[in-house]
Amino acid sequence: MFGKHIVLGAATVLLAGWMTAQATEYQIDPAHSEVTFKVKHLTISTVTGSFTDVSGSFDVDLSNLAATKGSAVIKVASITTNNAKRDAHLKSDDFFSADSFPEIKFVSKSVTNVNMADTTCDLTGDLTIRNVTKEVTLKVKGTGILANDGWGNQRAAFSATSRINRFDFNLKWNKMIEAGGLVVGPDVDLVLSFEGVHAPDKSK
Repeated sequence: MFGKHIVLGAATVLLAGWMTAQATEYQIDPAHSEVTFKVKHLTISTVTGSFTDVSGSFDVDLSNLAATKGSAVIKVASITTNNAKRDAHLKSDDFFSADSFPEIKFVSKSVTNVNMADTTCDLTGDLTIRNVTKEVTLKVKGTGILANDGWGNQRAAFSATSRINRFDFNLKWNKMIEAGGLVVGPDVDLVLSFEGVHAPDKSK
């Protein structure tokens, strides 16, 4: 029972933080943000990778969540799967073609299915990979707002998930295995964690 009260109390504090926050633009803090992906290998296992160079901003107005907006730019050359040979293949024309298309971009368009009780919503926007733009929807969860991070800045954070088909973005490499299925699966699961920072204008 005591543990339950602690959990409920923490949830109440988190929700209060989101409810009382002002409409603010946050710059993505790349040192505390992560863009990861998971894709099936040989139909039986999963390869996990990430992009380490991400920038952008998001603007949150909790009195009008439908007006929430954001954008992000990911440098393709920052991809890593902890395997140099595989990373080089992913940067080649078989996949991302990093030399020709050095950036992945996302620009939000709309917010739906807002649930203030658990700080979740659906964020729809345009994702551009290899100069191909497709509409995708992210399942977003707000994870907190901090009024002062100890250096006088305000911070906000959220996580998001989505699934895309790599063939839709011309990530075209494809090889069948004898037992059937692809060496690299078509579906890519995205797992995103962003922390943003807002430095108040001290001249006012």
